Amino acid sequence: MLSFALGIGHQNTQGEWLDVYYPTPLLNPDDALVAAAREALAAPAGNAAVSFLPEHCQALSSALHQAGAAEQAELAEAFAAAQRPLVAVFLDEDSAPASVPEVYLKLHLLSHRLVKPHGVKLDGMFGLLKNIAWTNEGPIDIDELAARRLKARLEGRPLTVDCVDKFPKMADYVVPKGVRIGDTARVRLGAYLGEGTTVMHEGFCNFNAGTEGPGMVEGRISAGVTIGKGSDLGGGCSTMGTLSGGGNIVIKVGEGCLIGANAGIGIPLGDRCTVEAGLYVTAGAKIAVLDDKGELVQTVSGRDLAGQSDLLLRRNSQNGRIECLTNKSAVALNEALHAHN
Repeated sequence: MLSFALGIGHQNTQGEWLDVYYPTPLLNPDDALVAAAREALAAPAGNAAVSFLPEHCQALSSALHQAGAAEQAELAEAFAAAQRPLVAVFLDEDSAPASVPEVYLKLHLLSHRLVKPHGVKLDGMFGLLKNIAWTNEGPIDIDELAARRLKARLEGRPLTVDCVDKFPKMADYVVPKGVRIGDTARVRLGAYLGEGTTVMHEGFCNFNAGTEGPGMVEGRISAGVTIGKGSDLGGGCSTMGTLSGGGNIVIKVGEGCLIGANAGIGIPLGDRCTVEAGLYVTAGAKIAVLDDKGELVQTVSGRDLAGQSDLLLRRNSQNGRIECLTNKSAVALNEALHAHN
């Protein structure tokens, strides 16, 4: 069993799910807990999202208590007072999500640090999620926004639209331990922020991406990108994700790296690498590789340096070429380059 969770969310007037909040999602839950929940809710086998009513909560709570799942039992008991739709999600296996509640559970698993980026399948999720107005009264289907706004105005209430997007901000659902976020609107649900991570006001972290922590983020972590321990992203810098030109290449920044202000990478980096401020290194960029004595070893494409450690990438201010300095000798560097190709 991959995961189990009890959630509460919002639906539109057609009964379609807009979002789901899971207070305590479980990874690899106990078999007895899952069996008790399935029986209490008459849930089918396999992956399933089962809606239930507040009047079902007492029986569910009792079943979970008997299974030794005190925390989930207390949650089920609390749900008896719910005034919003309730759902229980059972994920027997990690397959492409088939419903909005399944998508939201996987996003919660990421932001709760129960799985790491690329740790669960999210194929097809954009086709399941609706475009939503995220407001001070919760998520509203964009097709129903005009009617809700008029209703609010007639009743003398302000209705503020914070953004229109398929994803909510993470902090409205999950605030992981030991992080600082300057502007919570810039971290989407499904981001993985390791303990010790600081995301400054201009920093951004997309879903299925994030940091091992500790680290400072003043740039953009695009979808699918991961940042290693002790690495910093300078102001305005960029990492090319799967949704921003990276294709199927997984961009990862190793430990102890620095990407300077307004710089960027379209290749993965190993450990202890530095990219000079203002320099964007793409897979096709031509780079002059210099050895530990500053002598030219060879000219390579950016993709030839992918994943290597101890690189300093800079632009020569006199001739404009991109240069890569390393602490390796010419012989060792050549061996590393040929082994990588």
